[in-house]
Amino acid sequence: MSGMLWRGGVVLAVAAMLGCSNGGPPQAGKHAGSPPSPKAAATDGTTPSATAPAAIASPAPSASGGMAAPAGAPFWPRFHGPKGDNLSTETGLLKNWPKEGPRLLWTAKGLGHGYASVSLAGGLLYTSGNKDDKTMVTALDLEGKTVWQKDNGEGWSGSYPGTRGTPTLDGDRLYHESPLGEVACLDAKTGEKVWSVNILKEFDGKNIQWALAESVLIDGDHVICCPGGSKASVAALDKKTGKTVWAAKSTGTPTSYASPVLAECSGLRAVFNMNSKAFLGVNADNGDLLFTSPHETRYDVNATSPIYHDGQLFVCSGYGSGAAMYAVKVEGRKASVDQLWESKDLDNHHGGVILLNGYLYGAAHERNRGAWTCLEWKTGKKMYAERGVGKGSLTYADGMLYTLSEQRDMGLVEATPKGHEVISKFKVPSGGEGPSWAHPVVCGGRLYVRHSDQLYAYDVRAGQ
Repeated sequence: MSGMLWRGGVVLAVAAMLGCSNGGPPQAGKHAGSPPSPKAAATDGTTPSATAPAAIASPAPSASGGMAAPAGAPFWPRFHGPKGDNLSTETGLLKNWPKEGPRLLWTAKGLGHGYASVSLAGGLLYTSGNKDDKTMVTALDLEGKTVWQKDNGEGWSGSYPGTRGTPTLDGDRLYHESPLGEVACLDAKTGEKVWSVNILKEFDGKNIQWALAESVLIDGDHVICCPGGSKASVAALDKKTGKTVWAAKSTGTPTSYASPVLAECSGLRAVFNMNSKAFLGVNADNGDLLFTSPHETRYDVNATSPIYHDGQLFVCSGYGSGAAMYAVKVEGRKASVDQLWESKDLDNHHGGVILLNGYLYGAAHERNRGAWTCLEWKTGKKMYAERGVGKGSLTYADGMLYTLSEQRDMGLVEATPKGHEVISKFKVPSGGEGPSWAHPVVCGGRLYVRHSDQLYAYDVRAGQ
């Protein structure tokens, strides 16, 4: 999601999981036609393979009906990219910027207010925003021109109005969850609605204080969502019809603001996510609830997605919580977790955390005044905590961290545990009201930054 809140003098998260690399989710077990992928988790934390920027081309559907990424084409089909790890595979990008920043190619206006990031596939970009009291999903071409705008139900008009979730692309279909729980399947080229279901009504859930913020996950033929209701903590919908395939047992606890992730753990495919007081694991094939483990914060805000890698699961949150690492133990079709270490240093609010070559990178919340922080994955050792551009969100491409502060300061930082030096920075123009909480995206040689009603596209290719 993407957003945060100020209420009664306290900042409260309503957004964290918004979001070019290749790859895909782990193999979808018994689901016919599921996309092939490595045996390892969806987020492996290794350096992405190099794919040089190339001419824009429309990704062709794979045999599974999912989206296959042509080499070098702009392909970022969901929040945090194809593998959900927020690591772009692009190379040949600028290692420093002019004082005024990289060249601004275009500005798209009229998206509606919101904190959603962007997704790209098939020669189009997608995002969402509030317009005329509606949740609007917008498709743009790669020149920033609006191709279509369609509503996905009523807009969120409560505290911090606007959209949160980023659209998810799968073949010729787009999936989006509104802050009010409306999960819709749209034709990606035309925006025509194929089906929709309100997951709060369907699974007897109640909206959370700052509204639903997850970006839905596609797993083979399933749309994975987290209603947190009395009838399901996590649910799988048939991506063609919206009908319920499985519903994981209720935990008796409302959902929170993070987006679900998919991983394969010793042959067991699992969905991991956060609810308002814990993190949990669910069998991705049948919806069996594998475990829940406490992870409480003030205001019940768990807004950063877990990261799974090599048998271990990392979780973190702000509001007095912090970070912790767990070993995931699998026995047949069952799983449990044991804590390995904990740290207060990376209490990420909702700007996201990246795992790269054995190190975790992200901004703290209350710890060290929101400093950009690096921890060693294996031990939790703090490698640095430095101010940088100020607390915010990030993405990674070509050896560099792209760090965006909540005040629209965009920084370029070498991704190394040795320190956090801002090599270049510039001010993103204002696109409306509120902080800049939408996570940045680097794809197709461009840096996309969204603020409120507007989206900016910058050319970050070297030698241009």
